[in-house]
Amino acid sequence: MRASAIAAMTPYLDSCFANPSGSHRFARQARKALDEARDLVAELCGVKPGEVIFTSCGTESDTTVLVGASTEAAHRAVVCSAAEHHAILDPVEHLGGHVVGVDCTGHIDLEALSAVLDDRTEVVSVMAVNNEVGRITDLAAVARIVRKSAPQAVLHCDAVQAACWQDLRHITSHVDAISLSAHKFGGPKGVGILTLADRHTLRPMLRGGGQERDRRSGTQNLAGIVATAEALRVTVDEQPKELARVAALRHRLLTSAAARIDGLTATIDTESSVPGILHLCVEGVESESLLFLLDQAGVCASAASACASGAMEPSHVLAAMGVPTDRARGALRLSFGYTTTEDDIDRTVEVLVESVSRLRSHEVRR
Repeated sequence: MRASAIAAMTPYLDSCFANPSGSHRFARQARKALDEARDLVAELCGVKPGEVIFTSCGTESDTTVLVGASTEAAHRAVVCSAAEHHAILDPVEHLGGHVVGVDCTGHIDLEALSAVLDDRTEVVSVMAVNNEVGRITDLAAVARIVRKSAPQAVLHCDAVQAACWQDLRHITSHVDAISLSAHKFGGPKGVGILTLADRHTLRPMLRGGGQERDRRSGTQNLAGIVATAEALRVTVDEQPKELARVAALRHRLLTSAAARIDGLTATIDTESSVPGILHLCVEGVESESLLFLLDQAGVCASAASACASGAMEPSHVLAAMGVPTDRARGALRLSFGYTTTEDDIDRTVEVLVESVSRLRSHEVRR
C-alpha cells in the first residue's frame, strides 16, 4: 500500500468508525468521508459520482455487471474474449455466453466479435490490459463495432491492470462500465470499484440495506474506500512520470537479460503492452523450476501457467494466442511498479541469468 493511503485510512479504523448509513453525528462524518471519496474516484475515472459503485474486489465488480446487466433468461447473451481474466471468462462460460478468439498478440479478433453480436447481446466485456502479457486493447475499435452491431449492450471493460498505466477517463469515454481493484494501484485489498453509466440498469447481486443506490447492499468498507480514493489520486498524479520511468526499467531488464540468455524473448512487442508487465518465454527451461530458483534468490515472479496433477500446462491466454506448448513451458511474467528500482532490475537480471544457466546445465532436476 502507498504510505498516503495508509495514513488516509487510519482514522477510519479507530476514531471515526461509525457506519455511514446511520443518522447520528458520527455517522454523518463517516458519510461525508464516503461521499468525498466517491466524488474523487468519479473525477479520476471521468464519470458521475452516482455512477460509482464500491464493491469488495475486481472479481465482484466483474460478476456484478455480467450478471446484473443481463436478463434472467436461461440463455444469457454475454460476450468476452478468450484472453480475459478468469473473473470474466468463467462467469461468461457459466452463463452460456460467447467467447471470441484473439490474435497472436492477445488482441480480440474484431471480425469474430462483430459476427457474434446482434440485438440480443446484453453485455460485452473486453479488458483494457491483459493481466498476463500486458497487451493493450484498442477499445475505440471495439466500441465502434459494439455500438454498430449491438447498441443496446453494456460495453464493460475490466480495467484492473490499467489504472497505473492508462488514463481511466479515456477508457470510460469508450465504454459503459469499468472494473477496478484497489490493491493494483497501491490501495488496500478488499476494495473494488465498478462504474456504470446511469443510462443502464443493474439487478443487484446483494440485496438488503440498499447501500450504493440499491445496486450493492452491505455496509461500506469506509476505511478501505477512503484509502482507495487516495491511492488512485496519487497514482493518477504520478502516472506521466511513472510511465517513462518504469518503461525505462523494463527496457533495461529485457535488453540486459536477452543479451546474456540465449533463447529469451518477449512474448509480445513491448510497444503493444503496458510498462508494468514484461512477459517472457525462455527456451530450454520450465516455469515451475525457474520460479523455484527465482524465489529462493528473493525474486518474486509468476508464470502464465498452472500446475495441474504435477504437469505444467500453458495458460489459457497463451493457448488462445497460439503460443506453442514447448515455448509456453518457459513462460515468465515480471511485474514492475512505483517501488521498483534500478537495483531491483540489476539484481533480477543476475538471478535470472544464474537460474537459467543452472537449469540448462541440469544442476537442478525436477
